[in-house]
Amino acid sequence: MTTDSHAEHGVEDLCDAGTKLYELALRAGQLSTKDAAGAPCLVDLGLLHPALDDLGRLEPVAPDVALNRLLRGARARITEEWRLEQRLVELFEPLMTVHGPPGATTDSPALRLLSGTRRINQAIGEAMTEARQEVLCVQPHAGLIGERGAQAHPAAFGRDQAFLDRGGRFRTLYQNTLRHVPNVYAYAEDLRGDSTARGLDEVPDRLVVMDRSVAFLPANGDGTLALEVRHPALVDYLITAFDRLWRLATPMFPKAELRPTVNGITPRQQAIAALLVEGHTDAVIADRLGMNIRTARVHIAKLADTLGSESRAQLGYLIARSGILGQEG
Repeated sequence: MTTDSHAEHGVEDLCDAGTKLYELALRAGQLSTKDAAGAPCLVDLGLLHPALDDLGRLEPVAPDVALNRLLRGARARITEEWRLEQRLVELFEPLMTVHGPPGATTDSPALRLLSGTRRINQAIGEAMTEARQEVLCVQPHAGLIGERGAQAHPAAFGRDQAFLDRGGRFRTLYQNTLRHVPNVYAYAEDLRGDSTARGLDEVPDRLVVMDRSVAFLPANGDGTLALEVRHPALVDYLITAFDRLWRLATPMFPKAELRPTVNGITPRQQAIAALLVEGHTDAVIADRLGMNIRTARVHIAKLADTLGSESRAQLGYLIARSGILGQEG
């Protein structure tokens, strides 16, 4: 057993190698650093410490001393939790005498408005802790690229991995423009468990549904307000909408599928063509498909060149004649 392969653990889960070496050190009164290399946990957990007169030698801490030290830490945590409980009781006890209007329910609300990023993330985290079966996500491009995405991923990774470790299943819908974004793929590859992702040219705003019982969706444009939905009918409606989009989407992870071109028109250009014939501006097309306006205009120019269009009006006519929209999906 080498240091590199030694899994990190707490003292309550002392590994077999650590237990045997600790017993050996207690009997001999010492242990060489070389002999202890197979169980670095003994030093990390404070069960062995370097001798003052020889740094190549480790001395064991007596079991009763180690136990008392660990129990003091546990008691301190319990005391702090008890104090927190007392503070919460003192805070909410007076409020329990306040009654709402006649007929008002005291159960968890079917709809709750959450304000502020911290409160939103806290509510999602609490719901994720209780989730056991399946989480459905819709992730548009906003917030997943650039510095904001790089900062958000580490905060969510531990929460998401813990859910997968409990045997849960993730299904995530991304915008197709994220197919080649490195941090999106890195996040998906790092997660271990039943996690799949698909892509669409257009997806609705962000959505998270957990265990078919609670959903979270944005309540304003900048993400500082969110709606927590627990009404069964509304949650079922959101799940049905997700499932229909999921069937239309193209697999991205763990195995990606390439969408075919049609008469030399790429899938992305087909999506742009559909929005062009609806009369949308370049800015709206770029926003709907999750790309910057310069990229959208490059694709529009290539589309016009492929179809032989000389004007915007003619391009719409040629798109309709080409049949590329009838062959989508």
